[in-house]
Amino acid sequence: MEPHLPAEQPDAADLAAFRRGDAQALDRLVERHRRPLFAFLFRFTADAAQADDWFQDTWARALRGLDRYRQRHFRAWLFRIARNLAIDHARRLRPALVLDAPPPEGTAAPLDRLSSPGPAPDRAAAAHELGDRIAAAVAALPPDQREVFSLRMDAGLPFRDIAAIQRCSVNTALARMQYALAKLRTALAPAYRELEEPVP
Repeated sequence: MEPHLPAEQPDAADLAAFRRGDAQALDRLVERHRRPLFAFLFRFTADAAQADDWFQDTWARALRGLDRYRQRHFRAWLFRIARNLAIDHARRLRPALVLDAPPPEGTAAPLDRLSSPGPAPDRAAAAHELGDRIAAAVAALPPDQREVFSLRMDAGLPFRDIAAIQRCSVNTALARMQYALAKLRTALAPAYRELEEPVP
């Protein structure tokens, strides 16, 4: 069984309920996919406000296309819409955008907002710096690899759905993930070694 995958049955039930006029069913759909979808969009822009705008636009496009939706995997369909929207916006609004550039200096990594309370200040600072390094390392991946990494880690999509979104074979999607992980291991090895060193 694929990790972190929501069951398709709740999506199908909520879609059917929404089509019958149950507005709360849409709320459940949005909430079920909120975190992975926002995290995926944030990878494209590193700007929370822009990611939120794209999040809203993604759902608007999804609702407009709902009558034509006939697929089995709602999350994969939703992420395909988000990917196309982010690429369209990037081309139109920021033609010089380099998608594999690291995030702007001072941009908080998504992991930073999820940190748990309680570590000692020196450990907290080290963990914060590690979060920034992870975000920068992921942002520095080639676009296709970064996208596979996000679709797998943020959205929990199976590789067959990732391959459909990227319009490539499953083997190509798997290879891109392997390359991404290898690059991240190399880029982050010094940071993890520093974190493991005892604090004087």
